[in-house]
Amino acid sequence: MDNYLGKPKTEGRAFINVCLVTRKEDARCEEEDVNEQEEDGYPSERVMPWEVVEKKKIWEPSCETFSFAGQEINIKTSLDSFGALIWPGALALCQYLENNCEQIDLMDKAVLEIGAGTGLVSIVACLLGAWVTATDLPNILGNLTYNISRNTRGRCRYTPQVATLAWGHDLKCAFPSSIFRYDYVLAADVVYHHDCLDELLVTMEHFCRPGTTLIWSNKVRFESDRKFTERFKNAFDITVLAEIPQEQVKIYKATFRM
Repeated sequence: MDNYLGKPKTEGRAFINVCLVTRKEDARCEEEDVNEQEEDGYPSERVMPWEVVEKKKIWEPSCETFSFAGQEINIKTSLDSFGALIWPGALALCQYLENNCEQIDLMDKAVLEIGAGTGLVSIVACLLGAWVTATDLPNILGNLTYNISRNTRGRCRYTPQVATLAWGHDLKCAFPSSIFRYDYVLAADVVYHHDCLDELLVTMEHFCRPGTTLIWSNKVRFESDRKFTERFKNAFDITVLAEIPQEQVKIYKATFRM
């Protein structure tokens, strides 16, 4: 794994936005007052992923407990942000990864999650032996880092990383393909009622290069979701891995189309 290109080199600007989830960072997160007023990405009716509404809100988090990969996982959530909630696609993907370890073998693999939110999917991937980088917008990273640190420290083969990623923005500079290459790219419930679907598809195409497998789990909610799915199918070679009818969730495997 030392020479694997999924592990970013320490020189150059590509490493600027990446932060290791360390014991020091976890301690800092634990000391924060959960009722502290802070800027939050509270979504408008039409959400742009890089927009942050200039409005102070009181963050009143709760804790949800899950069991995956033989471990209890405690996730801090909040109604203040789409990125601080657990969505059906994430739960479905975690269950699928746990139950299909032979088909999707994450052991010692370099894994990137886009739109990581609370970090649940990244945590499960870590527990299954992957070397994980979890990405999201800057206003999401505090809670994401806290959840990943508290649930992976001392449990995993590799120390996970957290990085800033705004879909479609500066991808070639921040994540050059010559340095950042992954075995798997994971995405869960990243498609919903927002105006950045073009940027999301560009981001998926940037990371899903030859040799990379993209696994996308999503609940279908709107007509725009269906239209995006058709574009997604046209951009990659697609296999439907699983369907959960009661949740209206599908899990897709995508690979680079030659």
